[in-house]
Amino acid sequence: MSNLSEKVVVIMGASSGIGEATAKLLANSHAKVVLAARREERIKRLADELGENVVYQAADVTNRDDVKAVIDLAMQKFGRIDVMFNNAGIMPQGNLAKLEYESWESMLDINVMGVLNGIGAVLPIMHKQKSGLIITTDSVAGHVVYPGSAVYNGTKFAVRAIMEGLRQEELSNGIRSTIISPGMVNTELFSTVGDKSLENELQKTADQTGNSLTSEDVARAVIYAIEQPDHVTISEVLLRPLNQKI
Repeated sequence: MSNLSEKVVVIMGASSGIGEATAKLLANSHAKVVLAARREERIKRLADELGENVVYQAADVTNRDDVKAVIDLAMQKFGRIDVMFNNAGIMPQGNLAKLEYESWESMLDINVMGVLNGIGAVLPIMHKQKSGLIITTDSVAGHVVYPGSAVYNGTKFAVRAIMEGLRQEELSNGIRSTIISPGMVNTELFSTVGDKSLENELQKTADQTGNSLTSEDVARAVIYAIEQPDHVTISEVLLRPLNQKI
């Protein structure tokens, strides 16, 4: 297994949940970490907590200049990027008949274009290095479709396709790719569903033992992928809470 203290890891969507938990595990293993998210006060506080090998940059993943600025900071501070973790995402819910165009566009911008912006910003660096790992948070929702979630499902299916295409295109360049596909995770993602009653219902379900994963559960899966030697690619980690049926 690789020594995490030698790794430089960029985390997009690091202000809470899976991104925050992953940052803490990496920092505790003495990795060098670059935190990025829209909520600057959250990532600043996290960076201050985690120590001198952690830096931060406010960024919106839908803005290519913002994402490039994060990559530039990583290179200026640490001189290389070993891992890019595309973790930002939202999960609005609702039947297609509700015609929630703005919600659909936001999901496409963040969940799909945000991933592509991260890939596009880091690939030139990894090409020069002849190495690198790109990880993206996907979902069980990228494997199954269920009512009220067609567009969210579509964005997560798209991420699976993009990351598999990335794997095939870049394997000869020493660049690996991984998707992490969790089931229900008890995080602030529920606050993005766009329906308060549904949000409360999801939270109530998630709070029951066996119904949800913790952010730390998923973060450990991310670390597992990062720890593999350069000749091993973990293409996907699919994990569910014990009681999840789909």
